[in-house]
Amino acid sequence: MQIPQEPKGKLTLQNLSMPADTNPYGDIFGGWLLSQMDIAGAVFAQEIAKGRVITVAISSMAFLHAVPVGALVSCYSRLLRIGNTSVRVGIEVWIKDYREDNIIKVTEGEFIYVAIDEFGKKRSVNKPS
Repeated sequence: MQIPQEPKGKLTLQNLSMPADTNPYGDIFGGWLLSQMDIAGAVFAQEIAKGRVITVAISSMAFLHAVPVGALVSCYSRLLRIGNTSVRVGIEVWIKDYREDNIIKVTEGEFIYVAIDEFGKKRSVNKPS
């Protein structure tokens, strides 16, 4: 018996996949999905860093399932590690396909953000900007 998977982390962004975001085959572009993940991760990292952050790396990424037009796209973020100036965030993307009425994990990745001050210089994560 297979145990159903559930999203890990905090819901940080939801969006609806639209026809303008598709490739010639009618599926959502991976780049659009990647940008949604980056936005979600930045929102999450800003909460932890208590201020401005920038994306410095994506250490891993896996596309697991195509995203159809009209699916509700939900990004879940969880803290993997806090460094002196950086925050590593694990992000999972799940969709709800209303045609089938189920949720599916479509991608996951690890994003690294660095906290910066008002001059764009690295700052301690524990020190608000």
